[in-house]
Amino acid sequence: MFIASRCRSVRPHRAVPRRFASCFPSVESLPTPGAVLLAIAGALAGAPALAQDGPPVGLSPIVVSATRTELPLDQVGSSMTVITGEELERRQIRFLSEALRTVPGLAVTRVGGTGSQTQVRIRGAESNQTLVLVDGIEVNDPSIESEFDFGNLLVTDIDRVEILRGPQSVLYGSDAAGGVINVITRRGRGRPRASASLEGGSFGTVEGRASLSGGLGEDRFRFALAAARLHTDGISSAAEDRGNTERDGYDNGTLSAVLDVSPLDTLDVEIVGRLTDVDREGDGFVGGVGAVDAEEDSATTQRFGRITASLSTFDGRWRHRIGVSGAETLTDYRSEGQDAGSYDGTRTKIDYQTDLLVSTGRVVPADHTISLGVERERESVTAVGPFVNFDRSITGHSVYGLYQLALFDDLFLTAGGRFDDNERFEDATTYRFTAAYRLEGTGTRLHGSYGTGVKNPALFELYGSTADFRPNPDLEPERTRGWDLGVEQALLGGWLLLGAVYFDQRVDNLIALTGQSVANLDGESRARGVELTATVYLLDDLDLTGTYTYTDSRDPDGNELVRRPRHQAAADLSYRFLEDRAAVHVGVVRVGARNDSAFDAAYNRSVVRLDPYTLVNLAASVRVTGRLEVFGRIENLLDEDYEEAFTYGAPGRAGYIGLRAHF
Repeated sequence: MFIASRCRSVRPHRAVPRRFASCFPSVESLPTPGAVLLAIAGALAGAPALAQDGPPVGLSPIVVSATRTELPLDQVGSSMTVITGEELERRQIRFLSEALRTVPGLAVTRVGGTGSQTQVRIRGAESNQTLVLVDGIEVNDPSIESEFDFGNLLVTDIDRVEILRGPQSVLYGSDAAGGVINVITRRGRGRPRASASLEGGSFGTVEGRASLSGGLGEDRFRFALAAARLHTDGISSAAEDRGNTERDGYDNGTLSAVLDVSPLDTLDVEIVGRLTDVDREGDGFVGGVGAVDAEEDSATTQRFGRITASLSTFDGRWRHRIGVSGAETLTDYRSEGQDAGSYDGTRTKIDYQTDLLVSTGRVVPADHTISLGVERERESVTAVGPFVNFDRSITGHSVYGLYQLALFDDLFLTAGGRFDDNERFEDATTYRFTAAYRLEGTGTRLHGSYGTGVKNPALFELYGSTADFRPNPDLEPERTRGWDLGVEQALLGGWLLLGAVYFDQRVDNLIALTGQSVANLDGESRARGVELTATVYLLDDLDLTGTYTYTDSRDPDGNELVRRPRHQAAADLSYRFLEDRAAVHVGVVRVGARNDSAFDAAYNRSVVRLDPYTLVNLAASVRVTGRLEVFGRIENLLDEDYEEAFTYGAPGRAGYIGLRAHF
């Protein structure tokens, strides 16, 4: 789990407010806590005597998701986790969802093998209450209940991922009622560089990747290009233990590009584009049985794009940013060789934000940041097929504001509000408050937040229909509110980092499946729990991190919500040696028992209990020359037999080996 990294460089023409002081070295600088399992505590006792040069203390990284402005992570009051591209590479992660399994508060469910539909829930919220951004583009798919399918997101070009937990509707609107996952891809800068890799292994899997990035004209023009192609013969999506043996293959081709031009020192123009083509085989579903072998397949094309212009004035004290973005996901389904429907979900957005930074130091040392923004967003869904035929859209306008206050370089407060004018639903107002406080000289940081959110029903829930689903045009928006309190502590001279957060989230009008339709549940649904994190530096090149999350999620009748395990834990051990030319990583993920849904022949729903499971992954790499690296990994080392979703399969032990070249 990410601990700390270098702050993003600040260009000379931009003023550096006092609140960024923690980006520069000082004896009080403390690393941001990573995460972890209480069960590791026994390994901590020997830490103080393991090295002589002190722990590898880093600088608090700069993040943008929490306030939509650049801010050091240790000044953020929200519960937040950062995963870097370097960590993804060290662990040899290929799909982002696999890295999210180790983040506290997140529950990941994949329905089948590699590339199958994958949902992510934050702190007991529904998967469509998690907003996903890729380079500032909202990529939730309006045609599938406005959620994002993580099954297609390769990590090829990712620089870092920022995960915000808790209601974030003030800055991000409807789909962020449970939290935000912000994916930021690599940018080009400096001397052009290139890399390429090829790997293969179990289940007929082959993947190739290539990238090129750099800057020209003293970095006035910067570029980053990446491409990836992955093929696997896969496993049976329907569980093999239940008599299903037909393999379901998967193909993913992804291209991405970022072009950044600075014609003036104060003006930046950035163009981002991403294209993903996916062919996915799957299985059928029969009421009373569940998933069964069948000839089901789909072809998906995702197109994401954004243009952003940023202007900095008055020595960086007054900034402006305007952007236009679009996201389209088109999926064609086939069943037993016949057309089963085409679903096209699009989202277009125009947004403007201005930030005013003021420092007042004569009486009380303080920095003030006032951010104001306006947005116009349009969602549309076109669905055509044997059992569906509709074309609907909805447009909303929003205005939001956020005030940030930094006092005495130790206390950081925010207060924000948002007003949404939606043509289909009643106007909505949301608000959010956060606080963070660093106790100088103690290694202690306190943080907390309270916020409200709103989640509008998806267009398909309102108007769509299939052979076994009926829409409900009377659905009302879900209303969320949540708070958390946390503490982070550095001990043993920085060799041990601990963190704990208590959270409480509530939802009114939760939309739930009722027979062959959906409806708002009367009353209040609730999720509360604890997130524990820790990192211990065993040696200069050996560190151990982990997380534990307890989540108690209930519907208004007190029933445990499905696919939210009460207990989750993860641990990661990383060792770098041979002067950082070689590395070994061991990861363990433990997912406790949880409920899931089962359906009888008439598709009446009942609840089943899924067994807990443990996954162990091993990865290693060695740089044999200055430009050539050999790497390999074993996934599910213990060959665990498990189901993430009822009657659906999961891969057994698998091995992969590859070669990477740098230029």
